[in-house]
Amino acid sequence: MHEVSIAANLIEIVSEQCRKDGYKKIESIHLKIGRASGIMTDALLFAFDAIKTDSLAKDAVLMIDEVAVSGRCRDCGRNFTVEEEYVLQCPICGGASFQVSGGRELDIVDMEVS
Repeated sequence: MHEVSIAANLIEIVSEQCRKDGYKKIESIHLKIGRASGIMTDALLFAFDAIKTDSLAKDAVLMIDEVAVSGRCRDCGRNFTVEEEYVLQCPICGGASFQVSGGRELDIVDMEVS
């Protein structure tokens, strides 16, 4: 379960930024996670809640927005968006040649501190 290491790194990154800017507490963290990133959001939420206890984020709420997988088909030239985690063919024409352009994100959007 790599979500534990992701949660630990997340807490380390936001805590360091919080201290650097002179704040003492993290109220919330907002993430964008792509559906094709391989990260299980429920597992990340569980891991975050389990390991945040001795940090500046001990009372923080983790909010996650999932980003759909998107891309462009080289066969039909059209852009597409799908809710599935994996794309095996263009959902429009069935072509096998495409470029995935979104859905692999793991971005910290913002955090609320005090």
